[in-house]
Amino acid sequence: MKCDISKRCGSCQYINMDYHQQLVKKQEECQKLFPHLNVHSVEGMDHPYEYRNKVIVAFNQKYEYGLYEESSHKIVPTQKCLLHDEETHKILSKIQSLFRKYRMSIYDEKKNRGFMKHVLIRRAVSTNQTLVVLVATDGMFKGSKNFCQELVKACPTVKSIVLNVNKRQTSVVLSDNEKVLYGKGFIVDELCGLTFKISARSFYQINHEQCVKLYAKVKELLNSQKDEIILDTYCGIGTIGMSVADKCQEVIGVELNKDAYKDALNNAKMNHIDNVRFINDDATEFMIQMANKHQSVDSIIMDPPRAGSTKEFIHSVKVLQPKKVVYVSCDPTTQARDLKWFKEIGYQASDVYLYDMFPHTGHVECVVLLTKVHNG
Repeated sequence: MKCDISKRCGSCQYINMDYHQQLVKKQEECQKLFPHLNVHSVEGMDHPYEYRNKVIVAFNQKYEYGLYEESSHKIVPTQKCLLHDEETHKILSKIQSLFRKYRMSIYDEKKNRGFMKHVLIRRAVSTNQTLVVLVATDGMFKGSKNFCQELVKACPTVKSIVLNVNKRQTSVVLSDNEKVLYGKGFIVDELCGLTFKISARSFYQINHEQCVKLYAKVKELLNSQKDEIILDTYCGIGTIGMSVADKCQEVIGVELNKDAYKDALNNAKMNHIDNVRFINDDATEFMIQMANKHQSVDSIIMDPPRAGSTKEFIHSVKVLQPKKVVYVSCDPTTQARDLKWFKEIGYQASDVYLYDMFPHTGHVECVVLLTKVHNG
């Protein structure tokens, strides 16, 4: 498959490169970053297209929609992105026709004027449910009832429509202010045999198929026993921690984002998992508090944002002294930096497992097991 807009869009740097070559290139890049470790071949996809379950587009004054041109806020109109599934295209096309029909006022960034800013689509792959988020500058959406009725009638997979009100001039798409126009305000997906609620601002892995493989590797590396306690840091809505809960005594999930924390509580309840508890706190601060109380954990899972972890976090690992740390990273560069800090506190890695979570881009997901080195 060839992409006609990749040079303008810039989102998929490798889209017109042979897929096998993409995987080789990513492995080679990681081998440079981890020269002393065994870097495994990248776990790729059989069909590396239509995998994104989250899509954000903007519209122009002609009601054309698309992604922004690289390093700009100029829209590259597209009717079909190779990474979006057919249902997403169908829904966006219907929204486009409704915007035209209702003569929707499109937001003009330069003039700071207009109503509709972005449209966000979230797809629950296993259950075939869709959440549509309309990002606008005002909470008053005239004709919203008819708009929703027409969209749902044409696209029955749409189970909820949310209006997110973002009046700020910012590159941050979503605000905290939202109201449900149709449905419950969330959709439900199945992942690793568990059920998860996905709302507009929930963190949820973009590639469902690869996520299942990655979580299976985390579980394998933990190899936890029934009497062990696992600390799941940067836990988001609790997906990783809940997927390993059946193999240990207790999972403690720590998440700073309040919305994600609330989603995690609901997800544990929905799945009837009673040996997971979630804490709404900064992971580093919580770990220091645990150490001060002379508490301990057997293993730590960490899945930090792209910026990686911090020296303070890694020092708190030193104080807690877990036997294992499983480090999941979406940026191997910051992970390589962090592994040097881990080495300083006595934790050693041997293997790097790579997952192509974002085919056709320069990104790769890495999983590393760190174990405590016992001197003498």
